[in-house]
Amino acid sequence: MKTREIAIQQRQHVLDTKDWYRVSEVYKPNDAQWALQAKAVLDRLQLVVAERSIAFHTKIQPTVQYLGRLLAVPKRAIDTSAEELIRAGSAATLSALINRFNPVLRKVANLGCWQVISPVEVGGFVTSVNELITVQNKVYKKPTVIIATKVTGEEEIPDGVVAVLTPDTPDILSHVSIRARNCKVCFATCYDQNLLRNLKLKEGKAVSIKIKSMDLIIRDISASELSLSSSVFSSILRRTSTLKRKTFRGKYAVSVEEFTTEMVGAKSCNIRFLRERVPSWIKIPNSVALPFGTFEAVLSENINKDIASRVIGLHKSVSGGDLTKLKEIQTAIQQMRAPLSLKNELASKMRTSRMSWPGDQSEERWSLAWQAIKRVWASKWNERAYVSCRKASLNMDNLRMAVLIQEVICADYAFVIHTKNPLSGDESEIYAEIVKGLGESLVSAYPGRAMSFITRKNNLKNPIIASYPSKNIGLFSKPSIIFRSDSNGEDLQGYAGAGLYDSVILDEEDKVVLDYSTDRLLIDKAFQVSVLSRIAEAGKIIETLYGCPQDIEGVVKDGVIHVVQARPQI
Repeated sequence: MKTREIAIQQRQHVLDTKDWYRVSEVYKPNDAQWALQAKAVLDRLQLVVAERSIAFHTKIQPTVQYLGRLLAVPKRAIDTSAEELIRAGSAATLSALINRFNPVLRKVANLGCWQVISPVEVGGFVTSVNELITVQNKVYKKPTVIIATKVTGEEEIPDGVVAVLTPDTPDILSHVSIRARNCKVCFATCYDQNLLRNLKLKEGKAVSIKIKSMDLIIRDISASELSLSSSVFSSILRRTSTLKRKTFRGKYAVSVEEFTTEMVGAKSCNIRFLRERVPSWIKIPNSVALPFGTFEAVLSENINKDIASRVIGLHKSVSGGDLTKLKEIQTAIQQMRAPLSLKNELASKMRTSRMSWPGDQSEERWSLAWQAIKRVWASKWNERAYVSCRKASLNMDNLRMAVLIQEVICADYAFVIHTKNPLSGDESEIYAEIVKGLGESLVSAYPGRAMSFITRKNNLKNPIIASYPSKNIGLFSKPSIIFRSDSNGEDLQGYAGAGLYDSVILDEEDKVVLDYSTDRLLIDKAFQVSVLSRIAEAGKIIETLYGCPQDIEGVVKDGVIHVVQARPQI
């Protein structure tokens, strides 16, 4: 294990212990909010224990195997030696204490055994997998309830799956959570290991899943009771969206005033819409874009003709079913050269839009920006996106990738708002999640949960905390720019394509071990209410402008609300 990793884990442990003392000092008997705070600290400690156990196992086990073979030790003893060493240490004692406290805190906080992320009543045959990502491309021929030990939040849900149950805790607004709600798949986290163990023993058996007060009621049923209606296979039959091919309009770069549906995707068009309508206290970042068709135009330039021929050949192989060539397409795209006219047009648009042009800083900075642009284009061919589009019967030849270029706000906090509560479906409630630093730790597969709150639209000044943060790592950035995917395959009716493609920040974010014991959002009630209320108010205003529930991303910097994107909530 690397020295840096050990140092990070030790610092996490120290800061989580410090926060535990803070929470202990404000203990109130039978106080649900206190129990939520205490549970968040235990969740962070549990993450540290798990990470350190994996790291020590990785370091110790090769030596155990080497010595065990030399000494003719039985294989079973070799396989379990590292685990026994870990269990003999202090981490095992801490883990036992966490397991003892967790059910007590959940009871006080009225949390129950389940966190229901997508409340859908279904029936299916039980099967267990270690990681959901290993079966995301599989097609199940009968309605299936998957019990997945590990869910990162980035996966696709396999066709034929009607429910995903897991002990893992992806964010409620992560990609896989949104996908589950859109596809009418039951998705829930189970906090009772005994219950989960008993469910795994039902391998191959049929069960029904009912929802009662945001809890799951699971019972055995016979195979004959299991209806094979079209709703069971909604993940296969649900998608009827089509892609309209966009043509290149002769401009390599466009300013926000030029954003139209023929030039750029919904992400960019929504930025223009908001800039023209939101009140001045809601800030929208400066933006420009590389419009639809720019990639195809650049690829057709003489300087890239060899790469174009290679991409065409590889694409034929992929169309024939060889998905191993997807990576080769991405690699080929990264070798494309930029026409001088593209560089000049982009520089001009960024300068007139009051954005920092990387080429003014150095040629190396422009080179980094060009690599980032190509990574966004190449993400059209990442396996998850390709498989998702194929399942939806979307013609990949018609998919075009615009690139939205925005200034990066050096955020204190990042948030995602759903203006209709996605858990209850209540349109009178706003649900939001918030993390320290940039939003990538919220929408991507970073362990732990975000802070979440619910507020009624007629009472924005009274946000109710639903969960406290358990993410140990926050992402922070210096002033930079980000290149966002903005394809015509996102935000389609009946198809949640958002999150399938890459967005790339010019400067790598700093990973910081978080200290919640001094975080104003947790320790200063007045500050907490002020920030959360303004986030909710921004959500309500934007929903009113669009006339329908919205999925909104933004950040808080020095108390100011910045909205970086909005889309219809699915």
